[in-house]
Amino acid sequence: MGAHSKGLVVVALCFGLWSLAAAPDASAQGYPNRAIRMVVAFAPGGASDTNARIVSQKLSEQLAVPVVVDNRPGAGSMLGTEIVARAAPDGYTLLTASAELSINPSLQPKIPYDALKDFAPISQTVSSQYALSTHPSVPVKSVKEFIALAKARPGQLNYGSSGVGSANHLAGALFQEMTGTKLVHIPFKGAGPATIALMGGEIDFMFSSTTAVVAQVKLGRLRAIAVTGPKRFSEMPNIPTVSEAGLPGFVVTGWFGVVAPAGTPREIINKLGAEIVKVVQQPAVQERFASLGTVPVGSSPQEFAAFLRAEIEKWSRVVKASGARPD
Repeated sequence: MGAHSKGLVVVALCFGLWSLAAAPDASAQGYPNRAIRMVVAFAPGGASDTNARIVSQKLSEQLAVPVVVDNRPGAGSMLGTEIVARAAPDGYTLLTASAELSINPSLQPKIPYDALKDFAPISQTVSSQYALSTHPSVPVKSVKEFIALAKARPGQLNYGSSGVGSANHLAGALFQEMTGTKLVHIPFKGAGPATIALMGGEIDFMFSSTTAVVAQVKLGRLRAIAVTGPKRFSEMPNIPTVSEAGLPGFVVTGWFGVVAPAGTPREIINKLGAEIVKVVQQPAVQERFASLGTVPVGSSPQEFAAFLRAEIEKWSRVVKASGARPD
C-alpha cells in the first residue's frame, strides 16, 4: 500500500471515530423526531397517572411529537420502573417517578435496579401530601378519635395502599409505629383501585394522595380527618395536619418527577428538563396542580438528582424506625 493510500485509510479511520464521537450530539440535535413513551408504574386513575397525563399532554404540544402514557402497574412500582431502567437511553422512554423510587431501595430485599445509578433525573414536577381519609361509616372525625378506635380494635382496622412499598403503605406503617396500634395493610395495584375500595367500604381508611381524594371528600363519599404535610392543604383549609391534631412529628410528603434511563445524552436530559420546567410554569398547569393539592416545583436535573439522594437517605431512616417490611 502506498503512502497516499495509507494516508486515506488514516483519514477515513479518524473520520469514522469522529462520527461515532459526534453521534450523541447529532441524535440530540434532531431530538425528538418520534413518539416518546411516558411509563407510569401504577394503574390508571391514581395520582401518579394524573400527574403523568397533565405533563405529557403539555410536553407533547411543546415538542410537537406524541408523548404516550403507558401504565405498567405491579410489584410496588418496581415493574414499570425496571422497564425504564432497561430501556434504550435515547430519550424515547421516560418514567413518571414518585416517592416509591426513593422508598424501595430500603424497603425491598430484592430490587432489580439501582435507584441512583440506573436513572438520569430530569425534573421534579410537583410535591404533594396525603390525607388520612376514612369511609364515612367509620365512627371517627379526628386523629385522636381514630387512634382511640384503633387501640380499642387491634388488628381490626384495615388500610389500603397503592402497593407494597408505596409512600401511603409506609405512611400507615409509620402511623402504626408512632401510635402503638395494630393495623392491617391491604395493598392494591395503584391508588385508583384502592380509592374505589375505600369508597365502597371494603377497607376502613387510607393515606390517600390529596390529588386522588379531594373531589371525593367534597362529594361526601370519603371523610378526610387530617393531612400529612407540614402545613394545611389549601383546598381543604379546615382539615388539620396529623402533627397538629394529636401526633406531633408525623409528616409524610410525596412528589412526582421525570427520569430517563442512565446514559441518556446530557443534551437530551437538559432539553427535556427545560421543556418540563416550561410546562410546570404555565399558569393553567399551575392552577390544575393546585386544584389537585400539589405544589408545582420544576427543578433542574442537578437539583432533582440532589433531592433524590436526600429522599433515599430520609426514607431509609423512616423504614428502619417504623420496622416496615414488604407484605
